[in-house]
Amino acid sequence: MSQNPVAPASNKPNVTMAIIAYILFFVPLLTGDAKKDSFVKYHTKQGLVLFLLVVILNVVGRIMPFYLWYSINWILSLGTLVLLIMGISNAASGKQQPLPIIGKFSDLFKF
Repeated sequence: MSQNPVAPASNKPNVTMAIIAYILFFVPLLTGDAKKDSFVKYHTKQGLVLFLLVVILNVVGRIMPFYLWYSINWILSLGTLVLLIMGISNAASGKQQPLPIIGKFSDLFKF
């Protein structure tokens, strides 16, 4: 009689929750995954910074005149989309690589 040994616990990061953190950053916070898994926490912080960037751009867009803001907003919106894709790509491949320009601001958040 041979018994199958129990497989060791995997140290694989929670990729799904890290990807969700870029789309809805608060979901990993509500489920508690951001506190349990440092990989998810890292991407949740970056998702929060990206969200705040979009909010700031929208507020500034409401204040500035339309003719001035239209072309600038188009370029910045494209840039935030690129950052979103880069973040999701990093999370999907299991990397903890900071996003260009905004990645350094994620260290400001403690949770």
